[in-house]
Amino acid sequence: MTEGQPVQQAQTPAPATPPIVPSYNPKGPFEATVVFNKPLHQKFYRLGLQFAGPGAEAFAKTRPGQFAQFDLSNIALPPADAIPEELKDESARQILLRRPFSFARVAKEVIPSAHSAPGQTAHPKPVSSGVGKIIAEVVYCVLGPATLRMTTLVKGNPINVIGPLGNGFTVPAGKKRALLVAGGMGSPPLEHLAQVLTLEHPTMDAIAFAGAKTKEDLPFDRPLDNLSREIGFWLKEFGRYSISSFVATDDGSAGFKGFVSACILDWLSQNALSFNPAEAIIYACGPRSMLTTIAKLARDKKIDCQISMEEMMACGIGLCQSCAVKCVAPVGGGIPAGDKSPTAETYKLCCKDGPVFDAKEIVF
Repeated sequence: MTEGQPVQQAQTPAPATPPIVPSYNPKGPFEATVVFNKPLHQKFYRLGLQFAGPGAEAFAKTRPGQFAQFDLSNIALPPADAIPEELKDESARQILLRRPFSFARVAKEVIPSAHSAPGQTAHPKPVSSGVGKIIAEVVYCVLGPATLRMTTLVKGNPINVIGPLGNGFTVPAGKKRALLVAGGMGSPPLEHLAQVLTLEHPTMDAIAFAGAKTKEDLPFDRPLDNLSREIGFWLKEFGRYSISSFVATDDGSAGFKGFVSACILDWLSQNALSFNPAEAIIYACGPRSMLTTIAKLARDKKIDCQISMEEMMACGIGLCQSCAVKCVAPVGGGIPAGDKSPTAETYKLCCKDGPVFDAKEIVF
């Protein structure tokens, strides 16, 4: 530096912008409000919940396959004459733990305009940009004292909810066809997936398969008309997204007679010339026996497969570790690449690591 040259001050770097931290716990608890509780048939119901404020912001980000924990401890029982005989003894049990539910649909609420026709009902529309109020729909089956109490919920009732929790389905690059496979009560997250595929992957060709013991065990509203069924649209829950669907029942009372896995094999055989396994993926949710069969089918046909596991959960956030799932993983980590890759057995938590897993990870 020469004499008389001004001294240059060292530049002080600008402070880093701190991350935006929500003023609320992003997993809740949140209070949801019942907007409808519609009986489907027999023991099946479809429950609509409205979220506002922070709850709407949280659940607008829900991915198909994620779930929420409902506090049902303060919900009243139905009248004694409305309690099924098989639940009369256990119905009086106190509900201590939250119950997990996945969502069948998550949409932004549409408020009727002043120009709506008298009696016109506003239907929710898919979540796109901006968050107002969110309607999340749950399908449930009355099997015990908690779901029995849910049948008494009416419009305006509050429910305390924690979520969204867990990890949902993903769409790997290069996939052009999706097979959605539901067994029993496994349909809700696949309905939600159908909604998201239509919005975010409109060029993907999707088809849904639903299986149950009998037609009375299918957790759907009334099937579409005979003409719709003849062209491959059995279920309006998937038809609303222009996704074709097929039904399989063990006794043949509706659709294909046999297991849903056999129905898929039959469909694959009929579409062998146009089906490219490398461009396809199977998404499945249902009882463990069905998932075992679907995972083997996917492996044999060399189709990628993601499955949503159904396990008993207590806390839903990984603390109690009651929902451990036996898995295999490559010695170096990641997802098993094939039968010959060296692997080691480990355990993962359905609530925290799942409930959606790559089928190659699970030890059935």
